[in-house]
Amino acid sequence: MYIDQKYFDSWMNRLTSQLEKIGRKIDRQDNSITPKIDDEVLLDNQDLCLLLKVSQRTLQRFRTSGKLPYRLIGRKVYYLESDVTHFIHDGFPKKL
Repeated sequence: MYIDQKYFDSWMNRLTSQLEKIGRKIDRQDNSITPKIDDEVLLDNQDLCLLLKVSQRTLQRFRTSGKLPYRLIGRKVYYLESDVTHFIHDGFPKKL
């Protein structure tokens, strides 16, 4: 089967525009599903590990020692953004 170049190009342009629309919808949804409690952002273990540059085990130690407050929602651990800010300000070791 032969497809001429003009038809193929128009088909690819339509496909590309549809993919761009889908991408924009996904971006909007990603921004709108940030978990919150009373308009305060919740961070999960992965978010906090990346933010603090520590391992999940280190976060577990902070939780167990009571230094870092957390919430369990289902089986997942979350941290309030304000609690993390206080923890960083008050309890996280400062580099010289």
